[in-house]
Amino acid sequence: MREWDQWVLTEAGWTASASPERLTVDDPATGEPVGEAPAGCAEDVERAVAAARRARQGWARTAPADRAARLHRAADRIEARAGELAELVTREMGKPIGDSRGGVAAGIGTLRQYAELGPLHRGRSLQGGWAATDLMVREPRGVIAVITPWNDPVAIACGLVGAAVVTGNCVVHKPSERTPHAGALLAELIAAELPPGVLTVVSGDRRAGEPLAGHPAVDLVSHVGSTATGRSIAAAAARTGAATLLENGGKDPLIVDAGVDAKWAAAQAATGCFANAGQICTAVERVYVHRDVADSFLAALVQRAEELRMGPGRNEETTLGPLVDRAQREIVDRQVRAAVASGARVLTGGGAPDGPGAFYPATVLSGCTDDMEIMRSETFGPVAAVRVVNSFDQALDFACASPYGLAATVLTPSTANAQRAWRELPVGTVKINAVFGGAPGGAAQPLRASGHGFGYGPELLDEMTHTKVVHWTPHP
Repeated sequence: MREWDQWVLTEAGWTASASPERLTVDDPATGEPVGEAPAGCAEDVERAVAAARRARQGWARTAPADRAARLHRAADRIEARAGELAELVTREMGKPIGDSRGGVAAGIGTLRQYAELGPLHRGRSLQGGWAATDLMVREPRGVIAVITPWNDPVAIACGLVGAAVVTGNCVVHKPSERTPHAGALLAELIAAELPPGVLTVVSGDRRAGEPLAGHPAVDLVSHVGSTATGRSIAAAAARTGAATLLENGGKDPLIVDAGVDAKWAAAQAATGCFANAGQICTAVERVYVHRDVADSFLAALVQRAEELRMGPGRNEETTLGPLVDRAQREIVDRQVRAAVASGARVLTGGGAPDGPGAFYPATVLSGCTDDMEIMRSETFGPVAAVRVVNSFDQALDFACASPYGLAATVLTPSTANAQRAWRELPVGTVKINAVFGGAPGGAAQPLRASGHGFGYGPELLDEMTHTKVVHWTPHP
């Protein structure tokens, strides 16, 4: 493995950052340092973007089948070191090691998916004059900035980098400053199968992210992360004319209808609220439960929450790891305390434990109302904020009343209610009777504050390319 004091990848290989400032990454389970990474700077970005610009023409001319074969070999490299990569993810952001392994496996599968889809990506012919040839051709955009989050750093990066590279683009990747070592190792493994400059990397926080998002030589900025950061990126890209692909935050609702099995519904809610300690873009962040099943549902949900085993992610028996850091824990705890002060009731959890790390227990709140911050703003923590409703109509009205539009889940035995819900919910993804899952080719477009553009599936290849129309007539 390369030395960890080399953080900028260009066509010349790994080099040191020009930034003298360093960021310390702490293990969220113990508070002990995992390592350091540079804060990044505009000079780092300039070197990486320049390398990508120099490589873009040759890579765009590379046969799609060759690009795909290289991506398959990169997936092989990741597979050979999957355990090491998963351990880095757990050390840096805290998730249970089994979840980290699952994220790495998902990333490998995604790379292979785009390796297969890339050579099949096509434009279309148009019906022009008999002697003319009219085409709509998909071409690479050029240089794509990929800015990825810490909560699932391997799977998300593999999807965006894989789709960009296989369609002939060069990528400048900035992993999250919370998971820089995992991001650097992943980049090392992928870049080893690519020509120099096709995948470049800068490390750091906003001091690297801001100049990258606003760089005039970047053609598309792809970002997964918070709404605030997504809006800043959109503003920066608007000044340069770059396209944007944004998956921002969410405040996903879960509707629990009358007539459902309360224990089954509670198991679904627990998965949606507590998986990865609630640190998933499409986590369930607000629950609307019908009064007819509310008591049984809440009792079962509390039981599910209390059955989770909180501990360090490296422990194979842990099912609830820490939050990524204490700053995130403070956001969660502040929202919980504010809700309680406004009348919500803590049924279990509800306070940061003593001791090291950034742990927060699985928490169930009842008596929540939609004027509380915990029902309006993204929490990103293991909290089930529950509001009891009198009807499905009321639940649907509340679920629709949010500036976010990422995803929503409806648990109902009623076909009519399910049909109405998926048509009326103003979100990119609607899940009926399952909080997670779905076909691997599914690609949704988030709405409103949650961003825009296809972030997954075959349609992501369209986002990574632009359409050129060609009209060709014979020489007279």
